Amino acid sequence: MTHPIDRLYRGIHLARAESPGESRTAQLLRDGNPKIAKKVVEEAAEVALDAVVSDRDGVIRESADLLYNLMVLWVWMGITPSEVWAEMEQREKALGLAGKMPKS
Repeated sequence: MTHPIDRLYRGIHLARAESPGESRTAQLLRDGNPKIAKKVVEEAAEVALDAVVSDRDGVIRESADLLYNLMVLWVWMGITPSEVWAEMEQREKALGLAGKMPKS
């Protein structure tokens, strides 16, 4: 069985061929990077706002929206989940499982 992120990524990739009138995903992909990036920021803000008020269910719902929009961005930019996983593995080797690379 495949991971839900991989299934979502494939579904978004397939939606590129759909009509924008029939598919929100196709429309978002056609709108391009500025619109997609804006959606990622909006969803991240909604996750943070729900976290501030300790709305656990809201964080779950908005996290799903954030992951969807992040996957749309990855598809638009030609980034695969495996590339992100490889980056995470590299960081784990350098900094440990919960390590974050310092900003330069």
